[in-house]
Amino acid sequence: MNGIDNILGVYVGGASVYFEDDQQTKDLAREQTNLFSSYIWGEKGISNILKKLKHKDYGKDIVLILFQFYINPIPYLKDNLKEIENYRKAEKSIGIPIIVTNENFFGKSEEERNSFFETSILQKLDLLGELVKKKKLDTDIKLLKANLSDIIK
Repeated sequence: MNGIDNILGVYVGGASVYFEDDQQTKDLAREQTNLFSSYIWGEKGISNILKKLKHKDYGKDIVLILFQFYINPIPYLKDNLKEIENYRKAEKSIGIPIIVTNENFFGKSEEERNSFFETSILQKLDLLGELVKKKKLDTDIKLLKANLSDIIK
């Protein structure tokens, strides 16, 4: 499967560090990035679940919804991320940033970490639904959300 027909995709921006940070801070950032990546691309990773949904089943206006996970982003990046990016008509795609922190992921139990994906992704689909309605796109976000909700648990 090459992923071209998947409507949902995932990007992970590794934990941010500054050049002058000490080695312990840099090591922690690397560990957190590796840990989070295992929840995305590991054997039971969320990317395997998301691959089950195909864009042809939801309309023609959006062929890719890219969930962009940013692990402990530096304040400048965090302050400048939008809740949802603009729709890219030429690409028929949209990026949806999700910030991952110690408070909402790393400091949580295994069950809470798994719940983080369901909660954050479904909440972002609600925002996308508003954009789809505003832009008058034909993508059936309600059906996408219902199908995703069924398989993400």
